[in-house]
Amino acid sequence: MPAVTDTAQKFAVRPAAPADAAAIAHVHITSREVTMPYLPPRRRSDAEVVRWVRNVVLTESTVWVAEDGSGAVVGYAAVAGEWLEHLYLLPEVRRQGVGTLLLERAKRLRPAGLALHVFQKNTGARAFYARHGFSVVDLNDGSRNMENEPDMTLRWTPVTNGTPTDG
Repeated sequence: MPAVTDTAQKFAVRPAAPADAAAIAHVHITSREVTMPYLPPRRRSDAEVVRWVRNVVLTESTVWVAEDGSGAVVGYAAVAGEWLEHLYLLPEVRRQGVGTLLLERAKRLRPAGLALHVFQKNTGARAFYARHGFSVVDLNDGSRNMENEPDMTLRWTPVTNGTPTDG
């Protein structure tokens, strides 16, 4: 795996703009379809997902996109309050440090701590977040998400003088 400094030279992270809605939707759709085949069939058209990104994600969250050297959007992260609502990457850039770059932005925005929901079956994401200091705080049977897929809440709380701070 390349060092983060190599990753920072290969990929750039910037604030998302309304013009990024279609690219963010593409990342969202592609990532979920490729990395989470256990999810039920998608109920929303591509155009509906673009509208959701434009009208909900970009208006209710702080959003960053990761771009490759050609300027193509290859990932995004969205934070609302203390919640990391979304962090998705195109499958071809996984394990290249892009997720770490986006997560570092989210942690800088919320230095007191972050929480997120992840599907229990998403072992790749669970391992990624564990490597970055997130711990499981609860399990759910899936009744709180539209996919009805069992999930869990993870939380990152920074450590100060060897003790987790109140997040």
